Amino acid sequence: MQRRARDHVGELTLVLSAVSLALVFGTAGGFVPSGVLPRIDPLVSAIPHLNALLSATALVSITVGVRAIRRGNVARHRRAMVATTLVFVGFLAFYLYRIALVGPSEFPGPETAYQFVYLPLLAVHILLAVASIPLVYYVLLVAVTRPVAAIRESPHPRIGRIAAALWAVSFGLGIVVYGLLYVVQW
Repeated sequence: MQRRARDHVGELTLVLSAVSLALVFGTAGGFVPSGVLPRIDPLVSAIPHLNALLSATALVSITVGVRAIRRGNVARHRRAMVATTLVFVGFLAFYLYRIALVGPSEFPGPETAYQFVYLPLLAVHILLAVASIPLVYYVLLVAVTRPVAAIRESPHPRIGRIAAALWAVSFGLGIVVYGLLYVVQW
């Protein structure tokens, strides 16, 4: 099984990316009926704050992972990147749950801030998140299907640097978007 996956990392990356993006955009587009999900109002209210914390946690674990691999500590790098992936899965599950039930949050600030600050930041955040998905899947699939020595010779290090940078900036911008929606007193 691992050999078959190793021989088809590109195809698996495409399939997983397409399924993931269809799930995200389908939920955001209202194609997931909210009636099929149990509504837990305290959780729904807490999700934006929880996801900001998860985003900050992901930023820390990405930083730890990048520093570890630069120092040659493969085991620590692997643990940090697996932790980042698990944090992201939790973030995404909470985000999709909330979006399916209540839709996106409305921007509470003035129209000028909405047009010239919030929307551009949100657009870049979303674009980077979308761009990160296939890169992250690719590096994860390479990492789990090859021995460490072979990973060093693969595109994993180069693509991993790009994926980590895009992912980190996306998480950071997500925190800024959270601040604009829930922290700044307009």
